[in-house]
Amino acid sequence: MGRTAVVERKTKETEIRVMLNVDGTGKSEVVSPVGFFNHMLESFAKHGLFDLEVIAEGDTHVDQHHLIEDTGIVIGQAFHQCLGDRQGIFRAGFFMFPMDEALAVAAVDFGGRPFLQYEMDFKTQFCGTMEIGLLEDFFQALSVNCRANIVVRTPQGRSDHHKAEAAFKALARAMRNACEIDPRNSGTIPSTKGVI
Repeated sequence: MGRTAVVERKTKETEIRVMLNVDGTGKSEVVSPVGFFNHMLESFAKHGLFDLEVIAEGDTHVDQHHLIEDTGIVIGQAFHQCLGDRQGIFRAGFFMFPMDEALAVAAVDFGGRPFLQYEMDFKTQFCGTMEIGLLEDFFQALSVNCRANIVVRTPQGRSDHHKAEAAFKALARAMRNACEIDPRNSGTIPSTKGVI
């Protein structure tokens, strides 16, 4: 059986359903009222080779914060369920992704100790209709809920669109590397503690 999860979260602010297969082919269906966010999640699925379905609704008449943060929570919970006790995985991964004039650097450790290292600066408040500053809230929620140390940095770039997209692609490749089964470590927990 593949490493798959279905996670639903319903609050007074949002209603989100995520289906994830970490051993997928990069297929995605993402539906939310924030088009640029949908584009980022589709890029994430494609470059991570994750099959990802996200259906997200929320109180965007207030602002986008609840929707974007809660989506990070649910995707993080789905990764946590898929990886279980982390048996046999590489556990850590990193990737540098160039996109035209932009460069993104991402690293992840599914070691059970969530922490976000985030260094992204944007020139504008919005990409499309998305409040671009909410990316930090998304990555923070993802980190906490998949119990991973996540690093996301864009040391250079002119276009805010390119910087954000390169970051999602870099993180996808880093997470793909970390989730894959290590043929030399199959069947064991990748920690000297024996547990994550």
